[in-house]
Amino acid sequence: MQTNTQVILANRPVGEATPDCFSVETEELAPLADGQVRVAVDYISVDAGTRTMLRGEGFHMQVEMGQTILAGGVGRIIESAADGWEVGQAVRGGLGAQTVATVPTELLEKIDTSIAPASAYLGVLGASTGITAWIGIRCVAKPNAGDVFVVSAAAGAVGSIAGQIAKRDGATVIGIVGGAKKTAYLTEKLGFDAAIDYKNENVTERLRELAPNGVNVFFDNVGGPVLDAVLDHIAMHGKVVICGAISQYDDMDNVTGPSMYLRLAERQATMEGYAYFHFPDHIGPAMAELAGWVADGSIIADEEVLEGIDRYPEALQFMFNGGNIGKLLVKAS
Repeated sequence: MQTNTQVILANRPVGEATPDCFSVETEELAPLADGQVRVAVDYISVDAGTRTMLRGEGFHMQVEMGQTILAGGVGRIIESAADGWEVGQAVRGGLGAQTVATVPTELLEKIDTSIAPASAYLGVLGASTGITAWIGIRCVAKPNAGDVFVVSAAAGAVGSIAGQIAKRDGATVIGIVGGAKKTAYLTEKLGFDAAIDYKNENVTERLRELAPNGVNVFFDNVGGPVLDAVLDHIAMHGKVVICGAISQYDDMDNVTGPSMYLRLAERQATMEGYAYFHFPDHIGPAMAELAGWVADGSIIADEEVLEGIDRYPEALQFMFNGGNIGKLLVKAS
């Protein structure tokens, strides 16, 4: 009988989601029900938002104890009991952290791997990554040519794409990252105008040097002290866009709010949060433009892949320790 290996929530994390919070188990698969398909999972998306799903309550869907970790994935159908869904079709959707997903077709979307590799549909063409970045820039941040645009977690999956789009739109782009390897990546490979290493540099002082007239747009993926540092240097009529707050996800019961928020009032600046699904009419245009950039090679969308389903817990910890550059994935098998 066919089997599936899955990553299970074994203990709710307190603070960091360490590997001992998970177990990797193998189960036998039951026959398909009508309307279901069976997908051999190729790549699993590793996302910061997954940490908020492990609490038992919150904004995102929650993972129950003993349940397979919720995660986006891509793969190919290997068995079908649903009309119109053929064996061999490449799909993406909520496949979970497992090697073989048995799901209703309502959870799936067909993908075209002649446009881009399957993994790209979790990264630059993925809803929580490239499409989130595109919508954040084009629908929310809307930087003008000549604006000073700052992005945090700038070497990550969303930040790296957001910074490149802002650069295409004529902004002066400054990325905030941790470590010399990432600062070099931003300026030497992605074409950012400058980078700040928050681990080894004073962010406030570097902002004064790089943006003497203030920051016009801040695209934040981190929160905490980094958000405060940029708020303190926001320009008149500037804008802060809240895409994420990875520094806060390990302790959502004690979120540290910005202490410098009065700079918004002093400088008639604004702060706005968003998620890609708030802009359903823009998902199609985002996908189309991103796919065009992938096809002509004008956008860089690097991936970092850990091999093997058993490495998913390690991958999640790796992300929160700031280890990855670009989109982080686990190759399931």
